[in-house]
Amino acid sequence: MPETIILDLIDLHGGYGGKPVLQGVDFQVRGGEITAVIGRNGVGKSTLMKTLIGLLRTTKGSINLRGAAIDQLSAHARARLGIGYVPQGRDVFPRMTVLENLLVGESISGRRIPGKLEEVYRYFPILKERADQRAGTMSGGQQQQLAIGRVLMGAPSLILLDEPSEGIQPNIVQDIARIMVQLNRETGITVVFVEQNIDMIRAMATRCYVMDKGRIVAALSRDDLSDRDTIRRHLSV
Repeated sequence: MPETIILDLIDLHGGYGGKPVLQGVDFQVRGGEITAVIGRNGVGKSTLMKTLIGLLRTTKGSINLRGAAIDQLSAHARARLGIGYVPQGRDVFPRMTVLENLLVGESISGRRIPGKLEEVYRYFPILKERADQRAGTMSGGQQQQLAIGRVLMGAPSLILLDEPSEGIQPNIVQDIARIMVQLNRETGITVVFVEQNIDMIRAMATRCYVMDKGRIVAALSRDDLSDRDTIRRHLSV
């Protein structure tokens, strides 16, 4: 496994307005890892993801990408540095077609990458089949694939996924987990994802951080993740 630290959080604090949620988050992600962040509802996982991409401000501490602090940069600037973000609830453009949604992802990166559309279609063939369909008429699972594909169009080096299994039928959850692992193995892309679905956590993650009350309270290895009871215990901290 590569030892290069791609993402380093140091004493990270943040929240909504004057309400603190993150209470000093510390963790590191190495290049090429798939890292899960787990914990019960309300402990700050989605707040963490929004703070990482720049939708919420850091009030204390730092976010370092490849050794450089990015906590003062806008979400747009962070995307240009290679961070892709798939929010909870997917957030596709419902009245735009699948292809138009994908091209929006390309525009965010600020450059056109030859062959990228074909690559996204290879991982998510349903998007090619439905290229002319309005995104809002697709199923939740198909929209999640579109949201991931849209981010991939910008050729990110790091993808942040917030609750990718939410509201999706189990067979599509399995497909997305398999595709993300395949994508990671074939391209080396780094993934950080928030999740509560035990099967998806076990299928995807190489390592796992446990959050509680705005802090990281435990780190689980790949061996730890093989024990469903261990994960279930941490999800009900």
